[in-house]
Amino acid sequence: MPVIDAHLHVFAKASSEFPRETADWLPAEREEPVEKLLSVMESHGVQHAVLVQIGGTAFEHHAYLRHCLKSYPDRFRGIGLVAPDSRTPEADMDRLAEGGGIIGFRLFELGGHRDPFQPADVRAFKTYRIWKHAAEKDYVLWLYPRASESHQPPYLLEAFPQVRVVFNHLGVCPGKGKFELDEKGRPRIETPQYNPAFHTTYRLARYENVTVHLSGQYAFSREPYPYRNLAGWHRSLLRNYGSARLLWATDFPWILEDPGYGHLTEIVRELLPDLTDHEREDIMGRTAQKFLRFGPGRT
Repeated sequence: MPVIDAHLHVFAKASSEFPRETADWLPAEREEPVEKLLSVMESHGVQHAVLVQIGGTAFEHHAYLRHCLKSYPDRFRGIGLVAPDSRTPEADMDRLAEGGGIIGFRLFELGGHRDPFQPADVRAFKTYRIWKHAAEKDYVLWLYPRASESHQPPYLLEAFPQVRVVFNHLGVCPGKGKFELDEKGRPRIETPQYNPAFHTTYRLARYENVTVHLSGQYAFSREPYPYRNLAGWHRSLLRNYGSARLLWATDFPWILEDPGYGHLTEIVRELLPDLTDHEREDIMGRTAQKFLRFGPGRT
């Protein structure tokens, strides 16, 4: 069974060949090339990975992601970014997906009603057309919504039960203003011990088209690796979703310095020590292989 890292990022220095948006945490001169990723993957027995676009939603911003997918079609699948306020989201999605390497799109917002008690018309959601087109073209949707929208996914999942959905980073929905950088320049998300968004994540387990990443632990825990204060959280996700709907991921490159890529390949064993071999194989690769349709010869 192949080991598949189901969520990470690679990027080049910002240039005319590989333009991208920049930020304090993503400066123009920084690069994390795909060759560096391949080296650590091969050192730790990881065969495949999902490359998630970083640094802009424009077609041109995806130049490096598209380059990596074209250069290594048997190793990677790609997740692009599409602007929720695009006037032509369907054309944007199809243009990026042309060639088969980009299989889906990441959304940080859903664009529905903020009042959880307000009657909802799913057609009024800002991302409705994106979901509708994903249903029509069998694209995956990669979700990392904010806490203020954590009540909205069920409306879209009810409307589009055929869309494959992956909730990023333990299903956490970060609160407004809770994102910062730690001393190593990595994302840090302030997460209270009791987070109402947990209820959303667990309620979504009844939708068979929903899976969740076991990733991003460094951003939510104030403890060092292996982040044992998150063990109960992992057990709850396993109990609700089962191993066949959980995906392991490292969130490379943010984990290279601390705790290191190799340690992340062992985190499932550390936090879920009672897994059977079959369950561990599910999480480490089989779920991604089936749900994201990795397969020999697919490009």
